Amino acid sequence: MFSSITWLFKQPRSIKRIISVVLDIVFITSAFWGAYILRLENLELLSSAKHWGMLAAILPVTILCFIRLGLYRAVLRYLSHQAITTVLISIAVSVAAMVISAHYLHAFLPRSVPVLYAAFVLILCGGARLSVRALYNQSTKRQKIPVIIYGAGSSGRQLNTSLLHGNEYRAVAFVDDNSVFVNSVLQGLTVYSPSELAWLTERFGAQKILLAVPSLTRQRRREIIESLALLPLEVLTIPGMADIVSGMAKVSELQEVSIDDLLGRDPVEPYTDLIAANITNKVVMVTGAGGSIGSELCRQILQQRPTILVLFEMSEFALYQIDQELSGICNTTALNVRVIPLMGSVQRQNRLEAAMHAYSVQTVYHAAACKHVPLVEYNVVEGVRNNVFGTWRAAEAAINTGVETFVLISTDKAVRPSNVMGTSKRLAELVLQGLAQRQSSTRFCMVRFGNVLGSSGSVVPLFKKQIKAGGPITLTHKDITRYFMTIPEAAQLVIQAGALGQGGDVFVLDMGEPVRIIDLATKMVRLMGYDVKSLAIPAGDIEIKVTGLRPGEKLYEELLIGGDEQPTLHPRIRTAHEVSLPWDQMAAYLARLNIACEVYDQAEIRALLLEAPVAFSPQAGICDLLWVENN
Repeated sequence: MFSSITWLFKQPRSIKRIISVVLDIVFITSAFWGAYILRLENLELLSSAKHWGMLAAILPVTILCFIRLGLYRAVLRYLSHQAITTVLISIAVSVAAMVISAHYLHAFLPRSVPVLYAAFVLILCGGARLSVRALYNQSTKRQKIPVIIYGAGSSGRQLNTSLLHGNEYRAVAFVDDNSVFVNSVLQGLTVYSPSELAWLTERFGAQKILLAVPSLTRQRRREIIESLALLPLEVLTIPGMADIVSGMAKVSELQEVSIDDLLGRDPVEPYTDLIAANITNKVVMVTGAGGSIGSELCRQILQQRPTILVLFEMSEFALYQIDQELSGICNTTALNVRVIPLMGSVQRQNRLEAAMHAYSVQTVYHAAACKHVPLVEYNVVEGVRNNVFGTWRAAEAAINTGVETFVLISTDKAVRPSNVMGTSKRLAELVLQGLAQRQSSTRFCMVRFGNVLGSSGSVVPLFKKQIKAGGPITLTHKDITRYFMTIPEAAQLVIQAGALGQGGDVFVLDMGEPVRIIDLATKMVRLMGYDVKSLAIPAGDIEIKVTGLRPGEKLYEELLIGGDEQPTLHPRIRTAHEVSLPWDQMAAYLARLNIACEVYDQAEIRALLLEAPVAFSPQAGICDLLWVENN
């Protein structure tokens, strides 16, 4: 039976329509004679020419009505209540044709025959179609992956409807923590409590959980996702409510659970005055505009409608990508913002000054940096030149061209650094603090925060890649912890912190609680439907392999050098008062560091980094690859 139904649905539309018409003719004929036979309980009328004439009149009228009302255009596997409405209207017309033809042909027509005829046509023509649809759905059910939908609200029901029309998944149950829904039946599926998930998984053989709760707060989504991580099921989710309402996504577009949901917090609405203060109707430059933070800063700056947005980037490919993206946004949303893509290194002050002078830049967000800890350890001179001297050159160019505000994107690795990258970023902070004391025309401030999810240096995309490859996940230490923040939240807070600066300020973003990386890796494995291989589960799918700390890597990161921090107008931005150097001392130090870099004196560079008031505490010797090779 199932093979016949499958064969039928594989035929061309024209063949299926011909079969439908032939079957409807048979059904209408059977209904006509069946009504008379049931009423009169004999077969004498089968030889009546008048009644054959009635049938000859009824058939074309009914079939034509089916055609005109679109019954043969309907796809049986997606048949809805509208098809039954079409059949009912056609039956009414057919009964009218029966009565009229009987009148003109003077044929015998008992009053109960039209009623019986209508009932038979409805059962045969309508019921046959519903039966075919049910048989097709039953045949395809075996091929679909059984899933549980978490959320019995409107989004969950829409998702179930989409799954019925799809070929990949079939819902076996709803789960909802709202007691109003529990134990009710929606769209043929029973709604269960989340406490029954383990039992449901075993009973129905479910392989995935589809999270259909787009309107919940991020905190609540996080709680739900963490509870689901304990089950041996892959968790997929529908897009957020904002994307669904805006039309950017559909309920049926399933995606992997975002780590933003697993680790993120409910965002604080941006303070309008703060986020617009340094941007709206101003000329803004972003250095490192093609990087993870730089590109997100550009996206959010664009929404605040600067007159000009200057993209300053050393990588041609990264610059091309962000320029194309932002230009596309301007074109589709009619934003009257001029986007200027400029290629250049932040170590070239003349290039920076030319750009700032040409466009009369008023605000600079300095995101350009070498930020990968091991790579900077292996390339010390380039890391120091880019992070320290690049920041200095950019700041001097800002002063010389009358830039109003200069915001440095710093890092938590600048606090009591154990690596060259963190040390160089702390030195960059000291440069700006010294320049803030030297002059007052340009406001300098620094914004310090930890890891951002999804950035080029984040462990999240690396872990995803390793899990999809079958493992192992490489972890440097089982006790390592990090602070995490989403890229959009970090960029938004950076913009607002920049508006709070008075000169030389160090702002610290509220990163929430630190996260153990091994816990993050374990949750990612489970949410993707796998088990972690361990002594307790030797048959697990993905192994977590500890490789040892890399050069310069710390177990724990901090955001404050001292305990002296004060609140600001924004609940997630705090200001820190930390050690700084007068500019004359800073300038003398930079001159010595520059000479050491020029002659590639790694020992002197290490000594100068240790001498600076940054609390540098290296965990290893000099790791610069060229220096190691030559020594």
